Amino acid sequence: MVLDNQRDNVDPILNRFAKFFLHFNPNVLSLISLIFAFLAGVFFYFSSPALELKNFYICFAALFVFLNGFFDAIDGKVAKITGKISVKGDFIDHAFDRFSDVLILGGLALSPWCRDQYFIGLIAVAGMLLTSYMGTQSQAVGAKRNYSGLLGRADRLVLLILAPVLQHILLYFYSLDLLFGISLLTWILVYFAVVGVITAVQRFFSTLMWFKEK
Repeated sequence: MVLDNQRDNVDPILNRFAKFFLHFNPNVLSLISLIFAFLAGVFFYFSSPALELKNFYICFAALFVFLNGFFDAIDGKVAKITGKISVKGDFIDHAFDRFSDVLILGGLALSPWCRDQYFIGLIAVAGMLLTSYMGTQSQAVGAKRNYSGLLGRADRLVLLILAPVLQHILLYFYSLDLLFGISLLTWILVYFAVVGVITAVQRFFSTLMWFKEK
C-alpha cells in the first residue's frame, strides 16, 4: 500500500480544493498543517481507554490528522498555481512534515493506549524518519524523490485517520486488548515500526541501484 504513487490521480482533486486557498501564502498553509499535527499529538497523548467513549479524544485526533494531511497536500498546489514555488518553501514544507510526523506518532506512542510499550513507538518514529530521509536524500544526490517501498507518508496518515476511529468503535464491543493483549493503536505502531524500517532499507537499495545504472 503506497498511496504516494497515486499522486497523479489525486492531483486534479487537490487542485480544485487549492483554488479556495489561493489568497493564502503557501508557507502559512504549511504552518496550519503543523498546528493540526500538534493538536493531533496532544489529543492522542491525553486520550485514554477509560474515558474514550465519553470524550472521543482519539476521534478528534483522527480529524486533526486528516486536516494535517489536507493542508500539507494543498500548500504545494497553491504554490504551483500562484507561481510561488521556491527552494525555501520546499524546505519549510519538508521540515514541517517531519515535525508533524514526530508530534503525531510521539503523542500516540506516549499515550495510555500503548501502556509501557514505548519502545515500539520509538522504533516506529525511527522507521518513519529513516524512510523520509532516504526519500529526500535520494533527491539530494541527484536522483528523483524516492517514493518507493511499502509505507509512505500518505499511507501512514490514512492509517492514523482510520485506526483511531476503528479503535473507538471496538471499545463498544470489546475490551482494550486485542491480539496478545495489545490495543489496535499499538498494533498500528508495530506495523509502522516493522514496515517503516523495511521501507527505509528498500529506498536505500533503490538509490544504490540508481547509482549503478548511472
